[in-house]
Amino acid sequence: MELLMSIAIGVLFMVGTYLMLTRSILRVVIGIVLLSHGAHLLLLTMAGLKEGMPALVDQAEWAYTDPLPQALILTAIVISFGMTSFSLALAYRLYNVHKTDDLDELRGANDD
Repeated sequence: MELLMSIAIGVLFMVGTYLMLTRSILRVVIGIVLLSHGAHLLLLTMAGLKEGMPALVDQAEWAYTDPLPQALILTAIVISFGMTSFSLALAYRLYNVHKTDDLDELRGANDD
């Protein structure tokens, strides 16, 4: 299972990096989203994929799963959602002002 997760993480990082290197702002934002999802899966995989009871159950004979990686991933999801919404708001405002989402054209817009 860890091998499949590692391949999925690699694909997410690869596609996210490719999209961040393109000229469109929307593709850059989607690349950031994919990189953050890859980081979430990386945290989950590095914590170990274990099966067991929740940590709050009072039974000594069962193996418990560690809730800390899940809490870290939940926090990372909230932070990445905030970053995504802020990036989309900036991209929308930039498109409304300059009528383009091409980064090369926007780089030359300040020279006018």
